[in-house]
This record gives sequence, C-alpha cells and structure tokens, in this order.
Amino acid sequence: MKIRIIVPIISTAFNQEVLKEGAQFAAPDVQLEVVNIQRGPASIESGFDEMLAAPAIVEEVVRAEKEGCDGVFIDCFGDPGVVAAREKVSIPVVGAFQPSALTACALAGRWSVVTVLKNVVPMLRDLARRLGVESNIASVRDIDTPVLELQDKQVFQKRLLAQIDRAAREDGAEAVILGCTGMIGVARWLQGEMAAAGHPVPVIDPTAAALGYLQLEIRGGLSHSKTCYRSPPAKERRR
Repeated sequence: MKIRIIVPIISTAFNQEVLKEGAQFAAPDVQLEVVNIQRGPASIESGFDEMLAAPAIVEEVVRAEKEGCDGVFIDCFGDPGVVAAREKVSIPVVGAFQPSALTACALAGRWSVVTVLKNVVPMLRDLARRLGVESNIASVRDIDTPVLELQDKQVFQKRLLAQIDRAAREDGAEAVILGCTGMIGVARWLQGEMAAAGHPVPVIDPTAAALGYLQLEIRGGLSHSKTCYRSPPAKERRR
C-alpha cells in the first residue's frame, strides 16, 4: 500500500518529523511518501492561506493518483483542498479535521480542539458545522503560537497542556483534539499528564486519526462517493 502525504506548504521544515511520526501509525506493508507544494504559503493559518494553497494541493493529489498511490493524506488540520481534490480523483483523500472529529465523537460526547492561533478558530467551527458535529464541541482554544514556531516542542507542549487543562476543567471537554498537524509527538505525553492530574481525557493526534482512517478506507476497498464528489463539468478555465 502506497500513501502519499502532502504537506501543503512551501516550507520543508516539518517533512522529516512528518515522515517519522507517520511511520508510527502506518502498518508494516504501508509505504509512506512526503511531498510539499511548490506554490503557496509557508504555513496555513487563514482562509487566504488555504485559497493560495488549494490549486497546488489538487495538482499534487492528481499526480499521486497518476503515479499509483493508493491514497493521499493532506497534512493539515483545516482540510485545505480536500473537497476539490476528491472531485478530481477516485483514490481516497483525507485531511486531518474530519477523521479527528469523527474519532472524538466515537470516544466522547463533548470534546474540545486546541489549535495554534485565533485566526484558525472560525475556520474550524465552520468545518464542524459542515460535518454536523458542532453540537459536540465544548470549546475551540488556541495557544497563540504560529505554525512555524511549533518546532520548539518544549514551549508549545506546555502551552498545549495549559489549554487542554482549561478545556477539561472549565469547558467540560471529555476528549481533546490537537488542532494542528504540526503539533507532532506530544499527544501521549499530554494525555499522561492530564491523567496524572485527575482528568483522564483522550488526546487525539490528528495525524494518527487521519492515517488510521485512510488505511481503513484503502483496506476496505472504499473511497469517497463520486455521486457526492462529482467530477467538475467540462468547460474553459483560466489560471
């Protein structure tokens, strides 16, 4: 099974960590590949960033299908380009939000998301509305830390722990999703710290959720419905 992970930014700063983390959640017969987009933003933290990244994301998804990949993970919590990519290909395509939200719904009644910046909060609430899980959200919190600063793990995991603790104590969260795929390698530590503090809430790693969901689809011979995600009508288009 060959899965291509598209890191939908022009920076390669996270690639090695993405591949290392992804390998933890891939079955032994899974071959992972990591690519970036060639045109777009250095990070995605707004609707404008998503708009800039989307055309290049779709191009990479189409290329992945042509090159024999069995599925694609668009490695961003905001699911940029996912709908458009599904319209263009038949292989399974997932972002990180949908699998994480569905996992949280399976584990708890009410859950929170802790993301990077306030800019992202309205985007995530909109995704929740479209997925039909808005009523399950206890809160969407942020750690006031840009994506490109998530390479300092000691700093951002402390900020995460503080907000997760508040989500559990103040907002009634019964589970928490890490709201950025750049929050690498900290979910189990955070879950352990919360359990030790008397709040044993599951902490969902979005990469784990996405890759697990994608492998399930591929092994089951499933993909998105082409009755829903129909191919775009033929017409003239200029870019």
